[in-house]
Amino acid sequence: MKVNHARDNNIFRISDWIDSDQHFYDERVFTELLRLERKRSERSGRPFLLMLIDVRRIVHSKNGKDVFETIVSQLNLHTRETDIKGWHTYKSVIGIIFTELGEHDKNFILGKITQRVKNSLFYLIESKQFQAINLSMKWFPNGEEADEDHTYEANPLFYPDLLEKAIYKVFSLYIKRAIDIIGSIAGLLVFSPLFLIIPLLIKATSQGPVFFRQERLGQFGKKFVFLKFRSMHIDNDDSIHRNYIRNLIDSENNSCDDSEKPGDEGSFKIRNDPRVTTVGKFLRKTSLDELPQFINVLRGEMSLVGPRPPISYECDEYELWHMKRVIEVKPGITGLWQVEGRSSTSFDEMVRLDLKYIRDWSLWLDVKILLKTPWVVMKGAGAY
Repeated sequence: MKVNHARDNNIFRISDWIDSDQHFYDERVFTELLRLERKRSERSGRPFLLMLIDVRRIVHSKNGKDVFETIVSQLNLHTRETDIKGWHTYKSVIGIIFTELGEHDKNFILGKITQRVKNSLFYLIESKQFQAINLSMKWFPNGEEADEDHTYEANPLFYPDLLEKAIYKVFSLYIKRAIDIIGSIAGLLVFSPLFLIIPLLIKATSQGPVFFRQERLGQFGKKFVFLKFRSMHIDNDDSIHRNYIRNLIDSENNSCDDSEKPGDEGSFKIRNDPRVTTVGKFLRKTSLDELPQFINVLRGEMSLVGPRPPISYECDEYELWHMKRVIEVKPGITGLWQVEGRSSTSFDEMVRLDLKYIRDWSLWLDVKILLKTPWVVMKGAGAY
C-alpha cells in the first residue's frame, strides 16, 4: 500500500522503502488502525497483541534498506493475512497487530508468535544483526504479563489518538492546569477556617485520623493517594461497599437491598451506611469531606473538573468501555455527573455522562460545571 507521509515538512514515501504489494503500512495509517483495533476490542472484549520490533540499528546501517525489505517479506510469510504490519515509529520500530486472539490461551499464543517471528528473523540475517533487534509484546487490554500492581495502569502505546488530541489542545490543557492550580490554592485559602474546625469535630466525636487516605486510579489508571476528611469509623469492614459496588455494576445481579438498588436515590453511595459517623453524615451531605481534594488537584493528580476517581476493586467489575472514563482524562472533584445526576443515576448513566464530558470537553464546559457545582452542593440532592 502506497501512502504519502509528511514530517517536519519533508515528504517521504513508504514506496521508497518497500513495494506496494508487501502490505506494510506507513506510521500514520498504522496508528489509525491501532486506534480502530483498540475500539473494536473495547466493544467485543476480545484481546489483541501488539508486537514491537526495534530495527533502528539495522535500518540505519549500510545495507539497511535491503535487510528491511527482506524482514518484511519474511514477516508476511510467517504471519496471518489479517495481522496488521507497519511502521510504529518510522525507520525505527516495526509494529505488528495480531488480531482476533483467544484470551484462554494467551501464553501459548505469545510463545508461538514470538518463536515464529524470531525464527524468521534469525535465519534471515547474520547473528550479529539479529542481536541488534529488540522484540517486545504488549497485550490489550491487560498490558504486559506484569505483576498485579500494574493491572489497572493502561499503556499509552494503545492510545495514540489521545496523545495527538493532547498535542492539538495543548494550549487549552495548559489553561486548564493553570485554572486547577489557581482554583485549588483559592479553595484552600477560602476554606482554611474549615480545615481547623472540621478536624476538631472529627476528633471530638470519633477515634482515628482526621484525613481518610485511599488508593484511587487517576488518568491511564495510575494510582495515587486520594484525600478526604474522614467520615467513617476506623477499622470498618469494606466488604459492605465491595458487595454493593459489585451489585451496582453488574446489571444482571439485582441482589442489593431496596435502598441500594441502582436508580433508587442513592445509586452510587450506600444510604444509611452503618460505617458513617454522625459528623460524617453532615460532611457527606454538604460535600465538605471533599475539601482535602484541593491538595490532590494542586499535586496534579486530579483536576477541578473530571470523572470521579474509582477504587481499584471497583475497576475489577468494569467492562472495557467503562475504563474509558478512567484512562482518557484526569479525575476531578466535580464533573458532569455530579452536577447533572450525582447519586441519583445508575452506574451506566454515570459512565455515559463522563464519556459525554470527555467527548465534548472544552474550557467553557469546565466553567459551566464549576458554576453549577455550588448550587448542586447547597441543594444536597443525591448526597449521602
